Amino acid sequence: MANRIRILATSDIHGYIFPHNYADNNPRELGLARLNTLIQALKDQNTLLIDNGDVLEGSALLYHHSRYHSDDISPASIVMKKIGYDYVNLGNHDFDHGMKALEKHLEYVDVPCITSNMDYRNKHFGPTYVIRQFGNTKVAIFGLTTQNIPRWVNAASIKGCKFRSAFDTAKRTVELLKDMERPDYIICVYHGGFERDLAGGYPTESLNGENEGYRILKEISGIDVLITGHQHSSMCGTKFNKVYIQPASCGKELACIDIYTDTHTIEPRLLKADADADEELLDLIRKQEEECQNWLDEPLGTCAGDLMITDQLDARVHKSQAVTFINQVQMEVTGAQLSMTALHSNAAGFHHDISMRDLVNTYLYPNTLIVKKINGRILKQLLENSAAFWSIRNDAVVVSPAFDKPSPKYYNYDMIDGVDYTIKVSNDVGERITDLTYQSQPVTDDMEFTLAINSYRASGKGGYDFISRCPMVNDIRKSIIDILADYIREHHHISFEPVSNIHIIR
Repeated sequence: MANRIRILATSDIHGYIFPHNYADNNPRELGLARLNTLIQALKDQNTLLIDNGDVLEGSALLYHHSRYHSDDISPASIVMKKIGYDYVNLGNHDFDHGMKALEKHLEYVDVPCITSNMDYRNKHFGPTYVIRQFGNTKVAIFGLTTQNIPRWVNAASIKGCKFRSAFDTAKRTVELLKDMERPDYIICVYHGGFERDLAGGYPTESLNGENEGYRILKEISGIDVLITGHQHSSMCGTKFNKVYIQPASCGKELACIDIYTDTHTIEPRLLKADADADEELLDLIRKQEEECQNWLDEPLGTCAGDLMITDQLDARVHKSQAVTFINQVQMEVTGAQLSMTALHSNAAGFHHDISMRDLVNTYLYPNTLIVKKINGRILKQLLENSAAFWSIRNDAVVVSPAFDKPSPKYYNYDMIDGVDYTIKVSNDVGERITDLTYQSQPVTDDMEFTLAINSYRASGKGGYDFISRCPMVNDIRKSIIDILADYIREHHHISFEPVSNIHIIR
């Protein structure tokens, strides 16, 4: 169509290629194979296809690949090359396995990486911008990633990398484009989201630079389309005379932006992944998928109690015994007095017959285990941070909007075993922890403890900077998934007394 330029974008695929959830293998409307059927139907000579990052980590398939076949080309790389992207931008999880793995992925996919606010070994990793000409229409495109990557990713994985402010980079780039290129349209591809409510303008999270989409929309004149990601939200609209869009994660949606050059109108749409999966695409990695499925079904042992999670809210209000089990293993393996863990947003729990599938779908993260030395004051600060997860609405305890919108951050609610405590939600944030005891004795600020904690949280991620400064007692350089798997294999039958040590009251 001569008067229409089409931009198609994927974001936050997180290794979901096959159209099923690895928890139960039931068909789902998600995955790159479904999206590719849409992509190929929508593409023409006036179309650009862009990926907005976080493709290399997140599914059982890619965990299995990184665990057993890290020297091989990633299944995500194989299918992205076949799909035929024009540009890729980077997300924070694309750095999880280090620069060597990321560079291997980019070399194989063989398309330009447009991330412009990152330096690697003192050189810009991506171009400042790229220009595409469609007849007489000039389109400028530039990519950004969230500048907070060093707060989340292991320092060794991003050695030599420097990340600059997404907002400042966007502002300079747009000014440069106006002066040097004078394009008809400017497209910003940003692996970041919105720090403020798009309707009301009030903050929805800590304004720490992780997400700057609202500020980019409001304060930078000249951007026509802002493609966003990172928050796993589904959103599409117009704000401050700019089009914004963000497709849902795991390949549930495809972003489609049509620019009509004759009327100077822009129409954004989110398309559901309801097409049939591209079986030819899946054939390219079917062998890896079958090996992964066999691994997931590997029996590890059995458990006596009910460790399934059927209600995500209840699993936190009344601490699921799956959390108790994980914490008890972490304390037993490390000898720590206390243990802290969180559940991801869709954690499944453990069946009576425990398999690797249960583990991967309950503890999703590729974290290792750290032991920190803390005192009673730090312990209370940890618990107060976590207690901010809750709020009261209509006289009922609910998840605070800050942890629920624009996308759930349930992984930021940590539960600690080894102590008993009460969260009084009606108290002000920072003053909610009451009746904190250790072995029936009140915890005082000067008491000392050892705490088993995952590597993500130990490095201060998720608003826990203070824990990163606490002395490290032990570093178990082994993934928590592997620690749990080895524990179950060794003990075979898991049986323990339920522990209800956390009490949440209004």
